[in-house]
Amino acid sequence: MSLRDKIDTGYKNALKSKDKIQISTYRLILSGIKDLDISNRSSPNKKETNDEDIKKLLKKMIKQRSESIDIYKKNNREDLLEVEEKESEILSGYLPKQLGEEETKKICTETASKLGASSIKDMGKVMGELKKQYADSLDFAKAGSVLKELLNK
Repeated sequence: MSLRDKIDTGYKNALKSKDKIQISTYRLILSGIKDLDISNRSSPNKKETNDEDIKKLLKKMIKQRSESIDIYKKNNREDLLEVEEKESEILSGYLPKQLGEEETKKICTETASKLGASSIKDMGKVMGELKKQYADSLDFAKAGSVLKELLNK
């Protein structure tokens, strides 16, 4: 079952359960997917929207939610914070689980030593390798900060 089909099924289930937050979140996702379809069809090299495109869209949406969550926490807006957290949770459910802090440090250290990275100048090379191997499971914001700390020593 493709990611698009899973999202459609989730939307139909949300409609049945009449959960307003879920319904609005799924509508946002489906709207984003339709925008992707349109931009892919109208681009010079026409292509179908695939699961990788949808994953990128979901990651972008999660990043937007996490930024909003930080702002709402700073301003004590519990009502808005709760909605954003639920939306982020729904979006995250369609992506592979992200590795935790310890696993990220371990992977970054191993990859840096394997490539012989010794200074901050080698960070791009290490990040490129990490993106090849761990594109879905690694949070690259965390990886970037770990690598900066590691390579600045």
